[in-house]
Amino acid sequence: MATTFEQVGPSTPVVESIRVDKVSPRARLNGRVRIVISVIIAFIMLVPVFWIILTAFKSPTDITAIPPKLFFSPTLYGFVGLLTDDRLMTDAQTAEKRASGNLGWADSVMLEYGREITGPSAFAGQLTNSLIIAGTSTILSVGLGLLAAYAFSRFNIPGSGDLLFFILSTRMLPPVVVTIPIFLMYRAVGLYDTHIGLILLYTVFNLSFSVWLLKGFIDEIPREYEEAAMVDGYTRLQAFRKIVFPQALTGIAATTVFCLIFAWNEYAFSLTLTSQKARTAPPAIPTILGSGGIEWNTIAAGTLLFLIPVVIVTFALRQHLLRGVTFGAIRK
Repeated sequence: MATTFEQVGPSTPVVESIRVDKVSPRARLNGRVRIVISVIIAFIMLVPVFWIILTAFKSPTDITAIPPKLFFSPTLYGFVGLLTDDRLMTDAQTAEKRASGNLGWADSVMLEYGREITGPSAFAGQLTNSLIIAGTSTILSVGLGLLAAYAFSRFNIPGSGDLLFFILSTRMLPPVVVTIPIFLMYRAVGLYDTHIGLILLYTVFNLSFSVWLLKGFIDEIPREYEEAAMVDGYTRLQAFRKIVFPQALTGIAATTVFCLIFAWNEYAFSLTLTSQKARTAPPAIPTILGSGGIEWNTIAAGTLLFLIPVVIVTFALRQHLLRGVTFGAIRK
């Protein structure tokens, strides 16, 4: 409802005119239809994630049940089997193990299904490798991309258009095309199956995306802010740190999420360029087959643990991300 006041003359009383903005029934119906459609689409997209969560807490018997069970007694068998190596025991060995007592909770969980823990599995180390490699490469690609984007945005660089196109062209080449040459090069220089090898590779592949995305944000920050700061005595670096960086934080957060997702989910390079020491989680999850059949609960548990770090980072940066994907920085 909008209210306006008009003054006709000194002795004329104030006339209040009231205008009521009404929403048409058609527009209200369209809004409700869009909401319903959005909810349906979101539900359909989240069904696989919901099913992964259910499968991770199912027992081997519940997984193979027909029809599939939505209500069951949850168990941590999938998570214990994911983080440990085990062997199948006979009924006599199971009874003897149970009678011996002094069992930890993990041993008790596996003993219910006739299995004995023989030691830790490699998945915890592989998940740690993913955290180290993806986190470090994301920091490097965003940091270097921010400096390069600022230079392209603020300085007159000869041939900047060609340079930007060359940087972007590195994203046009499918990774699988260069996998074999990189493999041979890494074997020759000693970077095969090393953390630094994957960090360098992921940084290079993310750098072009980082430069292009961050340049768009920095272009929308008025130069006058920096010029005013430098007139007051700031150096170029101080103006960048105190003026540009805080205002570009939205773009930095959005770029960080996208670069992290690429490095976290990358499969081909990790499968080809690593064997044991630097193997990350994506190529390790499909190898969880189990003994006597595919252990879907263990695979689902690994998938769930793999999803959690990215969900946490995305949720923590959600406010910046929602603004960043619309390029909503500062406009003149």
